[in-house]
Amino acid sequence: MLKVTVEDIRDAALRIKAHVHQTPVMRSERLNQLAACQLFFKCEHLQKCGAFKARGAHNAVLQLSEQQLACGVATHSSGNHGAALALAASRVGATAYIVIPENAPTVKADAVAAYGGQISYCTPTLEAREQSVAKIVDKTGAVLIPPYDSAEIIAGQGTTVLEFLEQIGSQLDVLITPVGGGGLLAGSAIAGRAECPGLQVIGAEPSGADDAFRSFQSGIWQAQTNPDTLCDGLRASTGQLNHQVIQAMVDDIIRVDDADTVAAMRLIWTRMKQLVEPSAAVALAAVLKHPERFSGLRVGIILSGGNVDLDALPW
Repeated sequence: MLKVTVEDIRDAALRIKAHVHQTPVMRSERLNQLAACQLFFKCEHLQKCGAFKARGAHNAVLQLSEQQLACGVATHSSGNHGAALALAASRVGATAYIVIPENAPTVKADAVAAYGGQISYCTPTLEAREQSVAKIVDKTGAVLIPPYDSAEIIAGQGTTVLEFLEQIGSQLDVLITPVGGGGLLAGSAIAGRAECPGLQVIGAEPSGADDAFRSFQSGIWQAQTNPDTLCDGLRASTGQLNHQVIQAMVDDIIRVDDADTVAAMRLIWTRMKQLVEPSAAVALAAVLKHPERFSGLRVGIILSGGNVDLDALPW
């Protein structure tokens, strides 16, 4: 039995409503023509902190007691979850301790600091991230808020799709989200299947960080090892709780080369005039890579974030 239900996601939507944006849904006739299908873009790059992560972080923090908040909250993050947690903590007067890998984009580390997060850096491995945050929790008594492997985080991220489907007021054939840690994909699958019978749910993942794909194909959770992708938000290992949801409720995971992701990112910038990061563009890249698979369908795409290092663009 799954630990997160659509009722949990509906509760999360009510809990966080006053603290996050209702992000718009956008369309592009030119991209519809290129993809030979009807595309609907859920613009979470326009969310608080520039990413969907604000949803899960607020859902988790707003369920903590005053006693728990007194010791603060802690997490490890490549940037977006860290910024979201720092913002959520600041709203309830709590300290946020954020462990960030040394190779995280400067723009994301700067955002964590701007929201008041106390930053510690570590080497860019999952083991180092987890060990570093564990030391902080032991020292401070802070509550660990995982970046993705948490029922509260999954429920919060799932509110994206509840809102998405309500906005477009009609059925989708396919929903595609990026997958890194897997919180967005897992929450989207739970919400999407409950609200839209027959919906195909697909994850899009960089070829150079394909642990979710390998885990999905084998049915056995596999850790991320030595990820090699410019999609910095998708380098983490898929959470084990998320893997269980993905295995049970997701139809497929498509791998995409970074070159295809960069091309999709450029299209979103130039055709839609929307500034998204590579991790967000991977979902459109998956559609454009397999046009025959999506031809004629109504395809929902979640643009997951827009925190781009403008001094290190991929072109």
